[in-house]
Parts: sequence; structure tokens; C-alpha cells
Amino acid sequence: MGSARGLNVRRLAALDMYGGRGSPRRRRIILAEFVAGVLALVGIGLWILTQSSETGGRLLGLWFVGAGLNYAPLAVYAIMLSRPEALEAELAGVDTRQQLRRYGVLQLWILVPLSLVFLTARDTLRARH
Repeated sequence: MGSARGLNVRRLAALDMYGGRGSPRRRRIILAEFVAGVLALVGIGLWILTQSSETGGRLLGLWFVGAGLNYAPLAVYAIMLSRPEALEAELAGVDTRQQLRRYGVLQLWILVPLSLVFLTARDTLRARH
């Protein structure tokens, strides 16, 4: 898995929405995937947490919640990038083929609980200063 240092969560969402061609259908599907990812993974995690009395089960529940929360910034960015011309503006001048290969590996950070949440917070704080 590549270093999270160079990972921009907004760019990850944009590239995922764009894919190979940037079709409107793909954009809708990816937006739905991000929203469903939050709801499903957090829901499953909370269910596991409430049903499990063992440490392993609770850790698994926490992992699901943390991984599910990683989809929240992706969903927010996907909503923002769904506005007319927003995705095109985000990817203007970007070699999407090269970036898709690079971000294909970096997207594995979704599996690290709360990693995308922290990276989004980092980027937001940097942008404010």
C-alpha cells in the first residue's frame, strides 16, 4: 500500500467518479457507493458492537465503523463534485490515466479505519492556514 502522505481524498473521489470516461452513469453509481458505504459499514459495525460481548467481536465492530466513516468524506466530496462542471474543474489538467493507476493503490487506505477522515481533516486545516 502506498504512503498516505500524497493522498488527496477529494482527488480520490474525483478520480473514482471519473473512471475511464467520466460518464454520468458512473458518477451516480460512485456517489451511491460512497453513501451506501457509510450507511452499511457503520450500521454493520454498530450492530456487531451491540451484539458482541467478546473483545474480538468489539474490535471487528470498531473496524467496520472506522472503515465506514472513511466513506463519509468521499460521499461529501462526491456530492460537491456532482454539481455541473465541478468534476471537470477538479480534474482539469490532470493526467487521469496516470492518476487512476496511482490512486488505484492508494485507495486501499479506505481499509485503515478513520484514515481518510484524518487525511481530510489534515487537508482542510492546511487549506485554512
